[in-house]
Amino acid sequence: MRNFFLAAIAVMSFGVVNAQDIKFGVKGGVNLSNFTGDIEDASSKVGFHVGGFAEFKLSDKFAIQPELLYSAQGAKFEDSFSKEKVSMSYLNIPIMAKYYIIDKLSVEAGPQAGFLLSAKSNWESSYNGKVASGKDNIKDIFKTTDFSFNVGAGYDFTENLSAGLRYNFGLSNISDSKEGGKIHNNVISLSLGYKF
Repeated sequence: MRNFFLAAIAVMSFGVVNAQDIKFGVKGGVNLSNFTGDIEDASSKVGFHVGGFAEFKLSDKFAIQPELLYSAQGAKFEDSFSKEKVSMSYLNIPIMAKYYIIDKLSVEAGPQAGFLLSAKSNWESSYNGKVASGKDNIKDIFKTTDFSFNVGAGYDFTENLSAGLRYNFGLSNISDSKEGGKIHNNVISLSLGYKF
């Protein structure tokens, strides 16, 4: 996994050297995140992402776009007696290869490394009419790094303003539990970007 990410960095470096046009920008938007793997009753949680990017245009059709994003992710759980919201924050570094199908419409794909900043659980349970609730720091049960892969599409409304839709599927196990179960992050992101 790390070799794959290093290869992507090498491709990006080649792109930077050969870039015909470089634009910097900011982006932000909504996340719909969830967990998959050896886990039950997980449902999607709404979060957000915000950060910056640089687009290195190699030709009229092809570009490399590294990004640095703060991303609020996680999942929700609920049964007859309890409900829980797991809120996680990551510093994500995607490196996207973009191909412009037509002048303003592009498709993209690329790897992503994520670094866990925080993980918290807000829970509530009821038993025999009694309700209990709490907030716990659960960062120690998750791994500090996450490797994943992105696919998506983008549309440039103007030379500066753009929108994008991206699906991020986790490749690595984020659980640090000794019980042996595997958990993966999955995130759908809708964003608006502005190029300077």
